[in-house]
Formats: sequence, C-alpha cells, structure tokens
Amino acid sequence: MLEVLEVTKQYGRKVAVDHISFTVNQGEVVGFLGTNGAGKSTTMNMITGYLSCTEGKITVNGHDILHEPEKVKKQIGYLPEIPPLYQDLTVWESLNFTYDLKKVKVNKKAHLEEICELVQIKEVKNKLIQNLSKGYKQRVGLANALIGNPPILILDEPTVGLDPKQIIEIRKLISDLAKTRTVILSSHILQEIEAVCDRIIIINQGKIVADDTPGHLVQMRQNERRLTLQALGEAEKIKDVLASMEGVDHVSYAKTEDEDIYEYYIQTEEDAVRRKVSGILAEAHIPLLELHHNKPTLEDVFMYYTTPTYEKLEEIDFEIIEDDEEYVGGREDASNL
Repeated sequence: MLEVLEVTKQYGRKVAVDHISFTVNQGEVVGFLGTNGAGKSTTMNMITGYLSCTEGKITVNGHDILHEPEKVKKQIGYLPEIPPLYQDLTVWESLNFTYDLKKVKVNKKAHLEEICELVQIKEVKNKLIQNLSKGYKQRVGLANALIGNPPILILDEPTVGLDPKQIIEIRKLISDLAKTRTVILSSHILQEIEAVCDRIIIINQGKIVADDTPGHLVQMRQNERRLTLQALGEAEKIKDVLASMEGVDHVSYAKTEDEDIYEYYIQTEEDAVRRKVSGILAEAHIPLLELHHNKPTLEDVFMYYTTPTYEKLEEIDFEIIEDDEEYVGGREDASNL
C-alpha cells in the first residue's frame, strides 16, 4: 500500500504541491490528472524518491521514503516521461546494467528474458537504443522499470509522442501489467485514463480537487442537463420560444455557416424538456433540423475541476454580429470570451 500524507513541496516561495493526501491500495490502477504545472510530476518524483518533500510523509508498505529509501525504491518501478536510456548501449546491455544497479537477486538471464517477452522487445534486444523508434524506446524504459518485479509501477505520460498504433499497444501492455501490480498512471489522454484506470485523482494548483472512480465522477455531473439543437428561423424568436418552456434554465445561441440556421444551447432542470422541444417548435412553425443531448464526459469533469470559469460557460449569452471579424462563431470559441 502507498500512502501520501499531508505532503508539500516548496521551491523558495513557490508551492508546487500543497498538503496533499491519498492512499493507493494493492491492485489499484490510479489515473493522475492535472494541467501542466499542476504538480503531477513533482508528486511522482517525491513518491519515487527523486525529490524530497518539504513537509509530510510518504510510505510504501510501511516503509518511509525518507528513512528507508532503498526499501521503498525496490518496491517501485518508475517510467518518467522521457526514459533515461543510454543511447550507445544495446537493449540487452541496458537491461543488464539496470539489473546490476538494482542489485536484483533472481536469475539474471531468465528474469531479463521474461521481461523482454512481456514488453515485446525480444526482436530488438541486440540493437543500439539510439536506433530504436520512439515506441520501442518507451518499451525499453518500461522494461527497465519492471526489473526486480516491483509491486508498484509509476508511469508518467507513457504514450507521449507515440503514433496511434503504438499508443494502443502500450495501453494494452499497461492493462496486462495492471493485473498483477499496482499502477499509478499520469496522462493527458483522457480516453486512456478512462479505459485503463479504476480510480482518478485530479490535482490542480498543487491540491487534490477530485478523487473517485471515472464512472462516479461523470455521474456527479449528470445534473448538468444540456441540449444542443439547430433550427431554421429568426434567432431571437426561437430563443424566446425555447426559454418559455417549463424546466429551461437558460438558452444561448450562435450562428452556423448556413443562412438563417442557428445552433441553440439549452440548459435544463429535467430530462422531460428534450421530449417537448420538437412539439413546441412545431406549434410555432419552426423547422427543427437537429437535436441531441449533451451527456457529461470525463473531459467535462476534468475541465470543471481545473478551469475556474468552465462551469460558467453555459451561462454565456452569445452575441451574434453579422459580417464582423470579431464575431464569436460558436461554443468552441467560448473559452476566448
């Protein structure tokens, strides 16, 4: 079990990590999310012993990282965002070097062969690392992290810079490794976190702002019922018709590329509004062209916890300015307002 208790990291007056606490139990796969500079990598570096904490305590299976660093490090395999590989070594030489450095006691050849098979690098084990693709370098970095069979894996952006095929391969590999190990995974690819992780910790400005399962975090945002529709006609008239419906909190709109067609964003109190929209517009002789329900996603959750103004975007009433270079062209531009 990994326990982080009231941990703080300061650089002079700058507080990078601010009194965070969390526990990761055996067998869990935890996604660590946050914007750039939020404190993710700093926290990972403190857990692995690469950095010391200014305040607080970190323990792995009862061993304090400050007082028993060697015992803790033997239980952790760490893959940084850029794997620290000696480019002029072959893959096999690199693994042998790491094996000796970690003072592993199991049979060397059998252990390294098993790892090569696991991460699928047997065919390149005699090649120089400098001649490998980015994907294979990531695999070699992961192989080095697995030497000594550590029960905890900490992976910092393991798929950064990879092509789609390599991302899928590394993601599958992580899923396989997670069956027998505890994994902490940092990534900016939210689909990756959602597909692999049992639990998500979101850190923002050095503080933990959310800690729960992906499903429950999304479910907590379900009260934000939003509809998007396109209709043909006078924008203000249609807005007034929609706003007059019972259960509607707010209506905003933006012009589409087609003349006289606008897109409307409706914030509602209840799901029943969706069933009434087509009837109300038909009674007003307004053609309804498109309607869909905006269900919250993990991206919405992430933005909610890391962007102070995100939850207010739905309250913006878009100003429609014809033939103006400063025209705000839709929801995707709302963050610039």
